[in-house]
Amino acid sequence: MEAVYILYITTAGLILGSFYNVVGMRLPAGESFIYPRSNCPKCGTALVAMELIPLFSYVLLKGKGKCCGTKLSPLYPLIEAATAGLFVGAWLLYGFSWEFLSAVLFLSLLVIITVTDIRYMRIPDKILLFFGVMLVLLRVSTDRLEPWWDMAAGTAAGFFLLLLIGVVSKGGMGGGDIKLFAIIGLFFGWELTLVAFFLSVLLGAAAGLPGLVAGKVKRGVPIPFGPFIAAGSILTLFWGRALLDWYLKGMF
Repeated sequence: MEAVYILYITTAGLILGSFYNVVGMRLPAGESFIYPRSNCPKCGTALVAMELIPLFSYVLLKGKGKCCGTKLSPLYPLIEAATAGLFVGAWLLYGFSWEFLSAVLFLSLLVIITVTDIRYMRIPDKILLFFGVMLVLLRVSTDRLEPWWDMAAGTAAGFFLLLLIGVVSKGGMGGGDIKLFAIIGLFFGWELTLVAFFLSVLLGAAAGLPGLVAGKVKRGVPIPFGPFIAAGSILTLFWGRALLDWYLKGMF
């Protein structure tokens, strides 16, 4: 039965991952993510059923559009596969529970903002507002953090920590990143928000410093930080508590 559940969640994750690609590509551009149907990014030809199978279409067509042979971005299958894998991981962690639903919503937010930040270097307020409201409703009504004030403390910690960095760095931290971390704080509470922040910065530095040395990253030229926030938050979701306990044990 577990294999059936994993297959079902994987399929749902692939389908939603494909949808999140569309949302991430269209919403920041002011386009509808419902209509028109998906089309070739180069020639505009509407895609047929064979080209719309999540992950498998990219593999079968060897990463090229069937209509004109345009090379497609590997971001599409990566997002689809990542969404499926993350959903399965959340289910293995929480089972079918309110925590699982909260995790799926949270992971969906992280996937979408990764697409928007890579593509446009933007984290749209509409996306943050939608998922923020949904997570608040879940936290308040069913999946409550303990102690009760941890949600508010986490939201404040995430928002003001990134705001302080933005002020000190004179705009080095975007407004979307600041608001995103407020939602991360809402989801995690204040302790794990600090873990997510540390991991996000660590991953950003690990990726940015070699690029800076190689000359591929220029000083003063902004790079999308959203994907690193997403990666740090994902690590925190699955292993943050264990990392925090290990750290505190070593300190005390």
